[in-house]
Amino acid sequence: MTDVIHLLSDAISNQIAAGEVIQRPASVVKELVENAIDAAATHIKIYIKDAGRSLIQVVDNGKGMSETDARMAFERHATSKIKVAQDLFSLRTLGFRGEALASIAAVAQVELRTCMENQELGTVINIAASQVERQEAIACNVGTVFSVRNLFFNIPARRKFLKSNEVEFRNILSEFERIVLVNPHISFLLIHNDLEISNLPVSNKAQRIINLCGKTLNQQLLPINVETSLINIGGYVGAPTSAKKRGAQQFFFVNGRYMRHPYFQKAISLAFEPFIHASESPNYFVYLDIDPTTIDVNIHPSKTEIKFENEKAIWQIIMAAVKESIAKSNAIPSIEFDREGAIDIPVYDSRQASQSFVPKVNLQKDYNPFRDSGTYKKPGMDWEVFFDKKETNQEDYTYNFELETEEIQGALFEKESKTFQYKGKYLIRPLKSSLLVVHQRRAHIRILFDEFIGRMERHKGVSHGMLFPEIISFTTKEANLLPYLLEDLAFIGFDLADLGGNSFSINGIPAGLEKIDPIESLQNMVAMALETGCEIKEEVEAALALSLAKQAAIPLGKILSDREINDIITHLLASSEMNYTPEGKKILFTIDDNEFEKRLP
Repeated sequence: MTDVIHLLSDAISNQIAAGEVIQRPASVVKELVENAIDAAATHIKIYIKDAGRSLIQVVDNGKGMSETDARMAFERHATSKIKVAQDLFSLRTLGFRGEALASIAAVAQVELRTCMENQELGTVINIAASQVERQEAIACNVGTVFSVRNLFFNIPARRKFLKSNEVEFRNILSEFERIVLVNPHISFLLIHNDLEISNLPVSNKAQRIINLCGKTLNQQLLPINVETSLINIGGYVGAPTSAKKRGAQQFFFVNGRYMRHPYFQKAISLAFEPFIHASESPNYFVYLDIDPTTIDVNIHPSKTEIKFENEKAIWQIIMAAVKESIAKSNAIPSIEFDREGAIDIPVYDSRQASQSFVPKVNLQKDYNPFRDSGTYKKPGMDWEVFFDKKETNQEDYTYNFELETEEIQGALFEKESKTFQYKGKYLIRPLKSSLLVVHQRRAHIRILFDEFIGRMERHKGVSHGMLFPEIISFTTKEANLLPYLLEDLAFIGFDLADLGGNSFSINGIPAGLEKIDPIESLQNMVAMALETGCEIKEEVEAALALSLAKQAAIPLGKILSDREINDIITHLLASSEMNYTPEGKKILFTIDDNEFEKRLP
């Protein structure tokens, strides 16, 4: 019998490992920058072309590598951070598994240039698809330059499934944010397609946060500083007034490593719960410093999930630290009873109470509820009809949710028909043989959505100029997305001017929406576009239109005039889809006359 089991070649093994470690260009950026940080670099430059498809280059001024180390770095399971198994449980460095460079070299064309201090010559190595093509001495600066070209060139299926350049570069920016926020002692330069995206000088944590996430957080950061025998917690939370419905900046770091931790996130959310609306989320940048032997950072390939030994105790400490930070900042108004000029609370005086004014009640002395004459008229009641037990239709009734325009068009425009508002939420209108019930806010969202989509399709937005333009600041990631949205925003009616430094001037807003907050509206629209990750232009337009429609739509509980009610009904009827909102929520239904007969026989 022929043997069927054999060892895989190094090239195939590396490609398999690459499928786990190198998922997209952002993964390459993360691994290379983390290696530069571990090499004690103080200046790191990142050059990207075509969202990493064509080129990812990371230049650092770190320690560099010897000729032997440069060659060994591309071997699988080669690392300078682990010598014995116990080292896995006491790591403070970032890249340590020894698979990243081998995986990158298996799916791309890689060039490494490196030189150590006090060496006259450095080393250059060229590798493609795990095959070493060149290794020789070369003159170069102290530090390391990694150039990764044509990612997945030898795996067309992987390259084909990469997202658009816009989406892939957005993922690179996400990794960039996580790295630079925890390393303010390092300067970073990010350039994409020869355009400078971010230039961050050495700074403290607060200034790094503001430089990266926007000037709007200035004066809004509340410090956290707690030291215990179990864990030290530092960083900042945003004041309750800075909470956002979308796009909140939320980061956890442990021993210099970004992590996701929904359990700890819940602790912060509960601390903010009394002070912000349920639909809002707080900003936070929390840095945890803990004994590395009490955590496990190697439970996930991306190392963003971390297991804690004392999770419940840390949860309590985080929650208490955030509450203390909010309290110390005076972000929550309090009553001071001992200060001068405090509000006087009147003392009850029984003598004054007895002399107080007693209201008079006017009685109608001739009123008799049992007389037919006078001002009171008792309602007529035909008791025989009331107790007449006629047979009624007992068939099960279902509401008619799907309405065709022809069913109600005629009845809606009958002059004798009137639409009524119920509890500031529903519009009710009699039809020929049924009762129409419309959710007024959802109807308005549908109407506005159709209007904004129409403006974009017609490339004709009506803008209302602002007498005093407002300034809006975005995060690096949001500002990078904005050029893709500017045209559609202009078609809606927003007039924006780029001021540089991720800031824009709002010179005009959509006509008819002068009452909306332009800064909040733009922030919500950009955040929604980021969250949905739309790649197709139509999807981006729909996301923008829906976000603005939801902000501009009438709120629940608003009392409408007859004209406003009729306008909503009329415009809803003209919609191509009057039954559902863009999110798929029901707008209206009818109650058939048979249902009334069944319930009131």
